[in-house]
Amino acid sequence: MEIRRDVFQAIADPTRRAILNLVAIQAMTPGTIAENFDSSRQTISKHIKILTECDLLEQQQNGREIYYYINAKKIKEVADFIEPFRKMWDDRFNKLEDIMKNYKPKN
Repeated sequence: MEIRRDVFQAIADPTRRAILNLVAIQAMTPGTIAENFDSSRQTISKHIKILTECDLLEQQQNGREIYYYINAKKIKEVADFIEPFRKMWDDRFNKLEDIMKNYKPKN
């Protein structure tokens, strides 16, 4: 039985976001990814596994090496889901900024 993990819990972790940023530039092996962190390779492998289970990373076998690369389609799905909320908060902060510009403190 395949475990289905929550994408938003996966991207909530700063290490996993950093891994996504790395493999967005180019496909990498787990060892190459791990070299960019102070954590053990085993810890980074667990992060990679979670990202793979969420379909945020895909893997490709090339000889004896496994390369991980970003699943742009899944990232776009997440971005599309978040976009209305981003717009809502931008509007709210812009309104707050307008209010603060017109605010005059009492003397």
